[in-house]
Amino acid sequence: MTKHQTRRFLSAFNLLAVAFPSIVMAHDLSGYVGLEGRYFQHDPIFPGQSDNNASLTASIEYYHDYDDNTQRIAFTGFARADSEDSERTHGDIRELYWWKNFDSFEVYAGVRKIFWGVAESVHLVDIINQTDTLENIDGEDKLGQPMIEFVTAQDWGTLSAYVMPYFREREFPGIESRLRPGPLILDEEVYQSGDEESHIDLALRWSHYIDIWDFGVSHFSGTSRVPVFEPVVVGANQLAFRARYQQIEQTGIDVQATTDAWLFKLEAISIYEQDFGRNSAFVGGVEYTFFTVGGSNADLGIVAEYQFDDRIGFRQTIAQNDFVAGVRWAFNDIDGSEILLLASQDLDYSNRSFSAEVSRRLNDNWKIEAEARIFSSAEVGTFDFDFRADDYFQVELRRYF
Repeated sequence: MTKHQTRRFLSAFNLLAVAFPSIVMAHDLSGYVGLEGRYFQHDPIFPGQSDNNASLTASIEYYHDYDDNTQRIAFTGFARADSEDSERTHGDIRELYWWKNFDSFEVYAGVRKIFWGVAESVHLVDIINQTDTLENIDGEDKLGQPMIEFVTAQDWGTLSAYVMPYFREREFPGIESRLRPGPLILDEEVYQSGDEESHIDLALRWSHYIDIWDFGVSHFSGTSRVPVFEPVVVGANQLAFRARYQQIEQTGIDVQATTDAWLFKLEAISIYEQDFGRNSAFVGGVEYTFFTVGGSNADLGIVAEYQFDDRIGFRQTIAQNDFVAGVRWAFNDIDGSEILLLASQDLDYSNRSFSAEVSRRLNDNWKIEAEARIFSSAEVGTFDFDFRADDYFQVELRRYF
């Protein structure tokens, strides 16, 4: 293309942008590639586990709005290649959906991620998506869930209904991986429902706000995202686990009240599990923020939460009777610098752990994130005991585009 042709092309493009801004701005493509290193302080305790690992990550997001911005097609993909654990080398379509606004209601169809909840330390009511345990043990990462969602926002609140025709099973680390239980988890899951992963799950959520109160009420009917682990013997009397997915009915509430510098949070669930009956769990706490600390732009938040879950035996969770406290330091600078420190103490056992997360943009294209987790005390016979040698420090450098 000659310089003259280039100038004519750019002029035509600028005129098109002015005349049809909704068309030109209705596309967006973004993403990142990253390099992550994870260093473990202690030697592994289970045969086959690696000392440390490194991995490459990539994420890409695209959306396209059209029909006067009443319809959208969106895609988010993620992939990781790990140097040690072949199971952690994986990819996932986080989102791939079509959306249309019909004025009085909206429809989403495809693969989506939905988040419910207000608590910091555990997300009890957040049940739509399967947890991506290959990414992190904190439960923050989720797999995409196939669904059709209907949403209507009215004066009396927002009502969302979900039909989920396919279940995403949980994936587990391989034998080379750290941060895994001693007995292997077999790749031969079983389902309580004869429809297995094709069972159609349903969910409904109503959310609203009044004055200082934001709240939501939800109900889920279908296949539990959290498996029950059945002990089995394989090979030469070797213990292993098989994941079993129960049919459940779960009703949940989440409430947050905001008064000046205070946040009051509560999540509670009542869950009925076939063969095991009804159980309940809740997490509640407060967060107080000191704004503009020392005359700077930074805010310092103090977080404290209590966790309770009355499931016992092999269905017991690690948040059955625990107290979590920490601080959140938001620098409010142009680099988005943040620090989150948390400490967790089990009140039934001596289990105690600490975690730290730090993130900061280096410039418009580069960002660095660091994370550390320390299992300072773990009692024999508890789930945490298998992590007693897995204290780690992790850093990831991302290049955005």
